[in-house]
Amino acid sequence: MFDYLRDPQAIYRQSFATIEAEADLARFSPEERPVAIRIIHACGMVEMAENIVFGPDAIAAGTTALLAGKPILTDAEMVRNGIISRLLPAQNPVICRLNDDNIPALAALIGTTRSAAAVETWTNDIDGAVIAIGNAPTALFHLLDAVISGHLPKPALIIGMPVGFVGAAESKEALINHAQDADVPFITLRGRFGGSAVTAATVNALARIAKPAENADGTAPVTTAPVATKDGTASHD
Repeated sequence: MFDYLRDPQAIYRQSFATIEAEADLARFSPEERPVAIRIIHACGMVEMAENIVFGPDAIAAGTTALLAGKPILTDAEMVRNGIISRLLPAQNPVICRLNDDNIPALAALIGTTRSAAAVETWTNDIDGAVIAIGNAPTALFHLLDAVISGHLPKPALIIGMPVGFVGAAESKEALINHAQDADVPFITLRGRFGGSAVTAATVNALARIAKPAENADGTAPVTTAPVATKDGTASHD
């Protein structure tokens, strides 16, 4: 009944071609560009390009941590579930402790949200880890306070993209302005926009760079079958 594109590889090619044609990507470095494209793809808004901010060495820091097998620490189950495990280069553990039994009591004890309280449980995992915060501004604020003060060890990279109307924009500006105080690279989105999808997409983009399994436009690499030569050996020409 409906005439629409069904081929998944063609959909990827057309989607990424549209982003390349319509989004302003000129200010991104070659290393940042594919991550920016994936963020735009995840939210379907080419205008979001102007809000993407990369801290110095963010791509190298994130991919190096993933290749080293460091964990990914998230603030929400939706972020954790959006990270594609098959893309991770070293079977990296993806950890979300928001729903651990002890978190409500810990949140009440220190007077904050469950998301922020869960950050306190990252003590043994955070050193050199990739942080992916996509929902709770309080978690990002708490993390920045803890890392800058030396209460928690430094992660390799903070992906800070909480969404919302209270504290989201402010927490991301704090990340932009103060991550350098702790010498921690970051990736963020200015303003109220954010969420699980774009945060997970950012992690997935870094994983694709660390362990390439697809072309830059998201399509699968084209492989050719070997052709027998006259001497009986195989050629892939």
